[in-house]
Amino acid sequence: MTVTATSVDESDRLEPQSAPASRWALRLRRLVPAAAAALSGVLLYVSFPPRTLWWLALPAFAVLGWVLRGRGWKAAFGLGYLFGLGFLLPLLVWTGVEVGPGPWLALVAIEAIFVALVGVGIAAVSKLPGSPVWAAAVWIAGEAARARAPFNGFPWGKIAFGQADGVFLPLAAVGGTPVLGFAVVLCGFGLYETVRLLVERRGTGAVRRPAAAVALLSVAVPVVGALAARTLVSDKAEDGTVTVAAIQGNVPRAGLDFNAQRRAVLEYHARETERLAAEVKAGTIAKPDIVLWPENSSDVDPFTDAEAAVAIERAAKAIDAPISVGGVVERDGKLYNEQILWDPVKGPTDTYDKRQIQPFGEYLPLRGLVGAINKNWTSMVRQDFSRGTEPGVFRMANAKVGLVTCYEAAFDWAVRSEVTDGAQLISVPSNNATFDRSEMTYQQLAMSRVRAVEHSRTVTVPVTSGVSAIIMPDGRITQRTGMFVADSLVQKVPLRSTQTPATRLGTLPETALVLVAAGGLGWAIGAGVRRRRADREDRLSREGGR
Repeated sequence: MTVTATSVDESDRLEPQSAPASRWALRLRRLVPAAAAALSGVLLYVSFPPRTLWWLALPAFAVLGWVLRGRGWKAAFGLGYLFGLGFLLPLLVWTGVEVGPGPWLALVAIEAIFVALVGVGIAAVSKLPGSPVWAAAVWIAGEAARARAPFNGFPWGKIAFGQADGVFLPLAAVGGTPVLGFAVVLCGFGLYETVRLLVERRGTGAVRRPAAAVALLSVAVPVVGALAARTLVSDKAEDGTVTVAAIQGNVPRAGLDFNAQRRAVLEYHARETERLAAEVKAGTIAKPDIVLWPENSSDVDPFTDAEAAVAIERAAKAIDAPISVGGVVERDGKLYNEQILWDPVKGPTDTYDKRQIQPFGEYLPLRGLVGAINKNWTSMVRQDFSRGTEPGVFRMANAKVGLVTCYEAAFDWAVRSEVTDGAQLISVPSNNATFDRSEMTYQQLAMSRVRAVEHSRTVTVPVTSGVSAIIMPDGRITQRTGMFVADSLVQKVPLRSTQTPATRLGTLPETALVLVAAGGLGWAIGAGVRRRRADREDRLSREGGR
């Protein structure tokens, strides 16, 4: 009896302890999807440059497909937001390098809302036949929205921009960044659907053949399509060649205050050009036909400052070639971020004004509200830049050079317009000194590599402080500089005039994918309405039968 009584007492003591343990286990299980969503976002970030782990985007979207399948809209919004935070917080940390964490966190908080809404859409279509196709189209629709709003959009973090080293890159020539991004996301969701069906088959011993076919095709078609698209990628010269020099003059020091030393920055670029001219004269390097300086290489307006004009003219005459100079000029009381074509004999002969200017960097939206929050921000952007209205294609030597100034490289339309206007070569003059040694310069360099393949053009990237590079039409970097060093790159590059399908089609592939997304969401919403109506009628029927 004593032994039995003791056993009963011990079980009584253990029973109340097991209930809290099970509750904790339940709570932990509920946290798994949230943790998985955030970590898969981090995994997507790791797939982006400067790393070359492009393939990590596939498991990132596979996990996202798993956590969102069958979720209600509230849960899907929250999980999508966590995915967005995991991805964008580390990806965009460079935006706070010089201005502190406030703008960085605000930008990420806003951009992650787009990802959260995409999460709701993916969850809605997750149980439709062919769900990977609908879900991938919904993601691209979200990217299309982010590229346009707010403040004229912020396309940074497009999936295509993480694929410069990947097997899918040739698809950029087929339909631009939307088709390239769609293929990657489709493959990721198809990977999840394949694994899910394999698990389902192991549990039930059967699997629906149409569903299995869609899952396998979602993985196979993007890969096969990318391999087939390689025929569109070529670095052969069609209109001869041109020897180009990209000048990186460096800056006195990193940070926003380098603009206070703008005369020194101009002198650095003139000096590096003259150093290159001395090497050409000595016969140690080929003479360039054209010379490309970066954005902000002359923040001293050469149209109003005689010393600045003399410095540029001295460099142009020394190298005996036309120079595209990045300047800040004022006309009729308006500021412009301008590229100036400076001929060694004729002086300035053409200009291009940047069209896609950067919010909170080159102009300040909601200036009154922002000033009330932090007066330092308004002091950093004392006067808004004005937008250009026309594409910029400079005739330099025997080449038509399309200008895409820094931030513009992230926008599909800004690059395409130069090619359709006749550019045989693209220059992306940039100024990354503000962002120190962050990943920003490598992310932007990857964009230029994607653009090279998208439009089958050589792309030169002259940057004030690095990384400057020369990129072939097949996306290969053939030369690059270090960061925060004075250097120059000289190379004979091919000139091309063929327009890829992506160039000819423009926004049509993106529009088609947005329509696919709308069709999937419409189908899902309609199915949900019919299901609720059937459930209500069934409930009323049962109640009437009582």
